[in-house]
Amino acid sequence: MTQPARAVLFDLDGTLADTALDLGAALNLLLAEEGLPPQPYQAIRPVASHGARGLIGLGFGVTPQQADQFIALRDRFLAHYALHLADSTVLFDGVAPLIEAITQRGWRWGIVTNKPARFTDPLVARLPLPIAPGVVVSGDTVGVPKPDPKPMYHAAEMLGVDPAHCIYVGDAERDIEAGRRVGMTTVLASYGYIAASDQPDAWGADLTISHPLDLLAHLPA
Repeated sequence: MTQPARAVLFDLDGTLADTALDLGAALNLLLAEEGLPPQPYQAIRPVASHGARGLIGLGFGVTPQQADQFIALRDRFLAHYALHLADSTVLFDGVAPLIEAITQRGWRWGIVTNKPARFTDPLVARLPLPIAPGVVVSGDTVGVPKPDPKPMYHAAEMLGVDPAHCIYVGDAERDIEAGRRVGMTTVLASYGYIAASDQPDAWGADLTISHPLDLLAHLPA
């Protein structure tokens, strides 16, 4: 009997790639322009998965509810990031051999991120991925980001895989929620950008891994 098609989908920031240095550098450029001191990496890393919202909040204490001020800072932050989005970003240790092993076992793989496509596409193109993803779904691909289930359904459909035969790996609560809402097996990447105030044990992930290669123990051959 033919096995059904199966796939592993990954979040990007904090799961597949370590983007915190470049995100933090963009924030610190903006802080310098405003005459403010830089934020240390130790403060930047836990909020890196939250993108501009998290980093603007960290650096300036400004939230999206303060619309005019937030939008002005966000746009300047993103302009800096666009110019430097792959200066220091690397794949997490173990990601490249994991992708090779996934494909050798006949699984498909892809990316589902909340990062807008104008940053996702050039960044993915510059990452040293051993095998290109079968699908890349960005935060604006289907009009809504995670935790809405639409990006997850879209990725599975593009790969030709039933969501029930997909594994989704992410480091944020919205990742686990999105995967659960479509019936995917959810995996928490505890090596990712998790803040001390987060409560990952309450997110309901099916599995937790502390290193990318730990996933292999949970993949049927």
